[in-house]
Amino acid sequence: MTSTRLARTAAELAALPRQGRRAVVMTMGALHEGHATLIREARSLAGEAGQVVVTVFVNPLQFGAGEDLDRYPRTLDADLLIAEKAGADAVFAPAADEVYPGGEPQVRIAAGPMGERLEGASRPGHFDGVLTVVAKLLHLTRPDIALYGQKDAQQLALITRMVRDLNFPVEIVGVPTVRERDGLALSSRNRYLSAPERTTALALSRALFAGRDALPKGPDAVREAARQALEEAAGLQPPLASDYLALVDPSDFTEAPPDFRGEAVLAVAAEVGATRLIDNVRLHFGAAR
Repeated sequence: MTSTRLARTAAELAALPRQGRRAVVMTMGALHEGHATLIREARSLAGEAGQVVVTVFVNPLQFGAGEDLDRYPRTLDADLLIAEKAGADAVFAPAADEVYPGGEPQVRIAAGPMGERLEGASRPGHFDGVLTVVAKLLHLTRPDIALYGQKDAQQLALITRMVRDLNFPVEIVGVPTVRERDGLALSSRNRYLSAPERTTALALSRALFAGRDALPKGPDAVREAARQALEEAAGLQPPLASDYLALVDPSDFTEAPPDFRGEAVLAVAAEVGATRLIDNVRLHFGAAR
């Protein structure tokens, strides 16, 4: 495999030779095995004759006041090694003034009602910032395929909806969440956790798995089983501070009714110490598919 190329500007990226299908994996850096899984899947979908591009950009538009923009990990040298090992042909790592040459853009993508629920309610404007940078990066990278992790389920749903509603000529592919052996979902923010905080953080996946185990009893039982696990974790040291627990229809992220049938997402968000974590599992109610 040839060395992974680093492009810092849109012009450098556009100058890269391009053959076959281009698959793009968008990241904010601090790459881990979850990102590597996305890159390997991109390599598989693009084929050996195609091209895999990984974007590394910490997007200021999606961070609210008091969030962790300044301390978000920036590890480009390590990211390049992980991207190359996983099969990337190029890494596009632009500076903020390359993506937003006139400063913060006056025209942005609005996430709409789905973007105001769950994460959007806790982080107002977050998904407007996400969709704006995704739209820009799709224009800059011009992929045939773009891959995103299912761990960020609401983000994936909104990107999929934006691409459909605004006629972007790209296929969106969701890739299942990658977990540690103990169940913790891989996240760049996990590195913020102390050892005791990481133990407490396991309550997120424990709650989701408890809900999944209650699947045959219906949506209300799923919610209750997960809620009990979160309540128990509130008494840990350090405690888990829950933000939300929701069982939603993935088409619009509205709460699933007691008689819901079909695919659903059981989603949770919580803080452990100063670190905010999210996780989810996909469930299917009704007859086996």
